[in-house]
Amino acid sequence: MTTLDVAAIKRQFPLLQRELNGMPLVYLDSANTSQKPQVVIDSMSTFMERAYSPINRSAYQLAAEATDAYEGARVKVQRFVNARRAHEIIFTKNATEALNLVAYAWGRANLHEGDVVLLTHMEHHANIVPWQMLVQERGIVVRWVPLTADGQLDLATLPQLLEGAKVFGFTAMSNVMGTITPVQQLCSAAHQAGALAVVDACQYVPHNVTDVQAWGADFIAFSSHKMCGPTGIGVLWGREELLQAMPPFLGGGNMIADVRLDGFTCAELPAKFEAGTPPITEAIGLGAAIDFLCELGMANVRRHEIEIAGYALRTLNERFGSDIRLHGPCNVEVRGATFSLEFRGIHPHDLSQVLDQTNVCVRAGHHCAKPLMRELGVNATARASFYLYNDTHDVDMLADALDSASDIFG
Repeated sequence: MTTLDVAAIKRQFPLLQRELNGMPLVYLDSANTSQKPQVVIDSMSTFMERAYSPINRSAYQLAAEATDAYEGARVKVQRFVNARRAHEIIFTKNATEALNLVAYAWGRANLHEGDVVLLTHMEHHANIVPWQMLVQERGIVVRWVPLTADGQLDLATLPQLLEGAKVFGFTAMSNVMGTITPVQQLCSAAHQAGALAVVDACQYVPHNVTDVQAWGADFIAFSSHKMCGPTGIGVLWGREELLQAMPPFLGGGNMIADVRLDGFTCAELPAKFEAGTPPITEAIGLGAAIDFLCELGMANVRRHEIEIAGYALRTLNERFGSDIRLHGPCNVEVRGATFSLEFRGIHPHDLSQVLDQTNVCVRAGHHCAKPLMRELGVNATARASFYLYNDTHDVDMLADALDSASDIFG
């Protein structure tokens, strides 16, 4: 079995070499945003220094080179998620925009009063609010898949919940509990009920081998900045026939084939959904991030995170027992290395601030998942999320920092 050389990987991330107050950083907030390796930083800098140009609209050599680089990044994304065709890959501002695009363009064209959208209790707000906007606007109905006691989807009544549904929207991996959902099974169930499967894959794609064709999904959305790439660019993948039938999301330059005084015609995919000047430099950075991840091997990344998740569960539970509550599954085969925790009654924001005194960086808050917080019976949690540049030493540093918090709060 190939294991990652975390020390060698970590050396490729400039920010992780930084010390604050003479102490190294222990970055445990990758579920929010990942750090960037030097190759990504260099790819963007070199492009801006030597090759930057607008794309598509100019015939000079520099513009042609920039266009090739931008479209080359699209091909890298296509291969990374095993999409059938590159023009099924739509670049967006972020994954939130990608999910809004589906609700706005497909939803407004196809959903009417009384139509059902099925979601789950573990969804991020980005896969809730766009559909709730259609509740207000169109009078659609939202149903919910509940959770089991250990933070997995309770699928006992899924066939009944899917009766009459037009859309089943669900996360592939919870940003709060690390729960990995059975995506292929859920897509199949959606299709059997005549519904589309819309997958929020933000937390999954950076950590696992992703195959949209094997999943049988209809749409998936994910972000560059959670997978070692830059902010400012996200991805929507959709089945070609769906994208072709959908109206455009935004209007303006680049998304048209023709404009007349009495109307317009759309450009072919993917330009139809990429109005205006696109995030060119960011696409270059995303392409470099994919190259970086492919070199490591996503199967290796997943094996590494299983090891980290297992070590974290054992270490934190054995060390703190009933003083700590780790939300989500105990089985590392169905979870990632993201842990939302409650610790000795200390408020999550206070806990985060105390951990920061030893440069242990964790997230505190509702993690854009307020319905899930209510299901868990909390207002907020502290969240430690591990990635390919973290190792067991970082788990130990987290545990030591939690002990220090106990000393401070008595």
